[in-house]
Amino acid sequence: MSRVADQPAFVLHSRPYRETSLLVDALTRDHGQIGLVARGVRKEKSRWRGVLQPLQSMQIGWYGNGELVTLTAAEPGPAMPMLSGERLFAGIYLNELVLRLGRRGDDQSKTFQDYEKCLLRLGDRVATGWTLRRFERDFLQNLGYELPLTHSADDQSDIDPDVEYDYEVEAGPRIPMSRSSGLRLRGSSLLALAADKEPDEAGLRDLRQLMRLVIRHHLGGAVLNAWQLRLR
Repeated sequence: MSRVADQPAFVLHSRPYRETSLLVDALTRDHGQIGLVARGVRKEKSRWRGVLQPLQSMQIGWYGNGELVTLTAAEPGPAMPMLSGERLFAGIYLNELVLRLGRRGDDQSKTFQDYEKCLLRLGDRVATGWTLRRFERDFLQNLGYELPLTHSADDQSDIDPDVEYDYEVEAGPRIPMSRSSGLRLRGSSLLALAADKEPDEAGLRDLRQLMRLVIRHHLGGAVLNAWQLRLR
């Protein structure tokens, strides 16, 4: 039976288990996503009661193998910003996205770093929409779903910022046809995301639609509950 100690982590989701415990989905730095049984944590005098909070950094330990392991330690990690309003909704969205699209057993060390960076950017008042688009782009790449953004799928020519393209998830941007089933968006929006340069408001709207199209595709057509929130 394996034991792990002092592992940086974030809670993605938790739900009651039996009378006093929680089942916790956590994102860890070195072990990716794991499922934890936090026994007795809902008791009033539990030393972990205020530690297992979403969007806050922790140091945890556990033992066991398989789908669920048992929490043995939980301490607060480095201080993270307290989010509110739209930025809190953005954090809720991040957690659902990582939980639903990520896979247990995969190396997610880069995703852990990107997730932490995203929370800090939200706390620093960086534009919410642009912060989410950058995380989505990098998260998809970490999962092996890198987005074609700089070349046309038709002939591999450079994307023209002044041309509108139809984006097809399995192929990438294409020159528009009269009958198109793809999402139409500006070349300048794609190039801004590729260059990590914040676009204008129209570009951000393009990229929001693009990310929802791609994420829904990789979820097998399902939608995220957090999309019902007021997110940019």
